[in-house]
Amino acid sequence: MSVMLSAGSFAAARLLTDNGSAASNPAVATPVPVGPDVPGFTSEPFWLIVIKVLMVFAFLVVMTLFAIVFERKVVGRMQNRIGPNRVGPWGTLQSLADGIKLAFKEEIIPVLADKPVYFIAPILSAVPAFVAFCVIPFGPQVSMFGHRTMLQLTDLPVGVLVVFACSSLGVYGIVLSGWASGSNYPLLGGLRSAAQMISYEIGMGLSLVAVFMWSGTMSTSEIVSSQTRLWHGIPLFVSFAIYAVSVVGETNRAPFDLPEAESELVGGFHTEYSSFKFAMFFLAEYINMVTVSALATTLFFGGWRAPFGMVFLFGDGVNTGWLPVLWFVGKIIVCLFVFVWLRGTLPRMRYDQFMHMGWKILIPINLVWIIAITIVRVFRDLGKSWLVTLPVAAIWILFCLLVVAIAAQASLEKREVRDAEEEAYEESLPPAFPTPPMDLVVPQTSSQTRNRQAALVGAQAPAEAEQLVEYPAAAAQQVTQSAAPPVTQPAPPVTQPAPSVTQPAAAKPAVKKAVKSRRAPKTNPSDTEGKPSDNN
Repeated sequence: MSVMLSAGSFAAARLLTDNGSAASNPAVATPVPVGPDVPGFTSEPFWLIVIKVLMVFAFLVVMTLFAIVFERKVVGRMQNRIGPNRVGPWGTLQSLADGIKLAFKEEIIPVLADKPVYFIAPILSAVPAFVAFCVIPFGPQVSMFGHRTMLQLTDLPVGVLVVFACSSLGVYGIVLSGWASGSNYPLLGGLRSAAQMISYEIGMGLSLVAVFMWSGTMSTSEIVSSQTRLWHGIPLFVSFAIYAVSVVGETNRAPFDLPEAESELVGGFHTEYSSFKFAMFFLAEYINMVTVSALATTLFFGGWRAPFGMVFLFGDGVNTGWLPVLWFVGKIIVCLFVFVWLRGTLPRMRYDQFMHMGWKILIPINLVWIIAITIVRVFRDLGKSWLVTLPVAAIWILFCLLVVAIAAQASLEKREVRDAEEEAYEESLPPAFPTPPMDLVVPQTSSQTRNRQAALVGAQAPAEAEQLVEYPAAAAQQVTQSAAPPVTQPAPPVTQPAPSVTQPAAAKPAVKKAVKSRRAPKTNPSDTEGKPSDNN
């Protein structure tokens, strides 16, 4: 509430201090006084409001079904796959079939779950996602059943902050779902989500401040009207880049899907959810994607207005009637493609790197950029030309970059000193266990020597095995003779090479038999034929 009050005070202060000076500057839109009664939203019948509510609800549900199939098709194309192609024409009804299946699946509730919170958490995630879309303008004023009405459910003097507040409420559903599941992995996912959304909501909110200052209003319909000549994404490109990165982290999408990291947390905050409750989390994620894409379209890409060049080619008719709805939906689809593109291209970030980027990169850049936009706005309100305004803003940005470069150089030098001290300390310690020298060279035998050794072992082993097979009795008798000196074969010459480790696998059983035969005293079979045994 305090944020909304301060925002209203800011808008009122802007209206009081402008004094019409912005009207003389075509580059900066003139703020239009927006009171409690916004034109076009006061005299509508109740049944027309209900129809517009149903239109918004149906649009979000259909866009969710489309986004799921669109994502699977695009990622399949990136990975050289076909994607869903069984249900419906070209697989377009696959997401509808999945939704029906989830609605009728068996629901499994953990024994340790806090059931009231367990049931409320999916609702807290899905409902704010629907409410946030109520202030997004779809198109201009049209005729519906004989009534002139805006293609927008409602508008407020602080309409953008309504979207921001609803997106902030979505974190409660994720945190409560992780806590109420009675499991460790969902709890870790909920804690991650809380830290992640808080960190990136700051960056997203600061990126919107530049838009408010540039357009002079927080009303979504007036922000669209201020982009008649030039989209805000061109002069406020830094704000758009920061907003794009922040909303990817805000919606828990890859590569920032750390609250539901499959490789670490199984499924994250919704691990213990199934059936329709899991479908509500799924619905909330994709509706949030559509909502932030629609907000980006409204703030930076002209909203429902036709792309550049269409007005010059076809006249002002492209921005009247129901045709602007087509431009609006097309811009949303382009933003959704960027979400899918990031998911199919980038790997998941490490959590400490992710938080470092949010706090130490995005927020400082935002603050510097806001001051630069403030300089531009103040100089333009004072009637200064762009030849004076732009150099002053550029000097401020260069000064900040110089300070950052000096700080980064000092940090780098400290890190190098610290690394050198740690390396010297590790070298001074004695080795904890024996280690071979770094210049150790293992002698290697030539291929000819290995082949000769393998042939020798392979030729010697079958002969000894044959002796054991032909004269088993004599071999057994030799084992029992301990008193008589055995007549053994002459020992091999000293120069005979030892068996190599790299002998063929086929010779290993023969080698084992040869080794066993060598353990017993060996005699010449011809000497034992016809001779009586000592035991006889």
